[in-house]
Amino acid sequence: MAAEAHAAAAHGPTAGEYIVHHLTHLRNKELNGPFDLSVVSWDSMIFAILLGVVGCFLLWRAARQATSGVPGRFQAAVEILVEMVENEAKGIVHNAQSRKLVAPLALTVFIWIFLMNAMDLLPVDLLPFLWEKLYGAAGGDPHHAYLRVVPTADLSVTMGLSLSVLIICLFYNVKIKGLGGWVHELFSAPFGDHWALYPFNFLMQIIEFVAKTVSHGMRLFGNMYAGELIFLLIALMGGAFSLSATGIGLAIGHIIAGSAWAIFHILIITLQAFVFMMLTLVYIGQAHDAH
Repeated sequence: MAAEAHAAAAHGPTAGEYIVHHLTHLRNKELNGPFDLSVVSWDSMIFAILLGVVGCFLLWRAARQATSGVPGRFQAAVEILVEMVENEAKGIVHNAQSRKLVAPLALTVFIWIFLMNAMDLLPVDLLPFLWEKLYGAAGGDPHHAYLRVVPTADLSVTMGLSLSVLIICLFYNVKIKGLGGWVHELFSAPFGDHWALYPFNFLMQIIEFVAKTVSHGMRLFGNMYAGELIFLLIALMGGAFSLSATGIGLAIGHIIAGSAWAIFHILIITLQAFVFMMLTLVYIGQAHDAH
């Protein structure tokens, strides 16, 4: 048994082990206390925070360098993006006072999610390889140096984002309609304001909130997780390179498929960020409307 394990280690991981390793989060199982911190995906949290800071810095730099004359390419790109988000917000959220918060929120959501999605365009082994070297130099076992670099391929991140949108929607429901008006709406819509219909109305309202929140987060997670998995499968083609017709063919296929999927994935990461932003605006806009 020991000899077989040593031989397997010498020949590298199998395809299944390679994929499982790349899909395992960085977690510290020794962190216990009043809260179970061993379930925290530290890699997702670190990259999400880092990319949030990068997004804020880019927007700050664009605002700081803005001029009234002919804008540069960076300023023009940011202005186009800001104008696009502002127009979408005007068409969905009709309260001008609310848009002062909602429009910048939508812009932040789009840029933040786009940056997190864009991590999927990095070579799948680049950052994990560097982390294994660093982890091994620190005295750890490189085979247990787990790292996932796409925060939006982590369900806890996408559901956290969708729950944040839900909280904002609940806030605007109370702010626009008043606590009493919103509670009345919970029991009087969508079937009508009658005491016999109150339980059914309330149940439908709760189902609607839960369904919108779950689908909001799951849609982003599912697309990014699938994209990450396809990149791993393409990487396996390159890992099968050998000085044979099959090995050379797989290596060429790895280059062609990787390039084609990366180009197509640029559309996916942009579209998913846009869809999440638009649904955020739609849900907040619905919170302003009375049934």
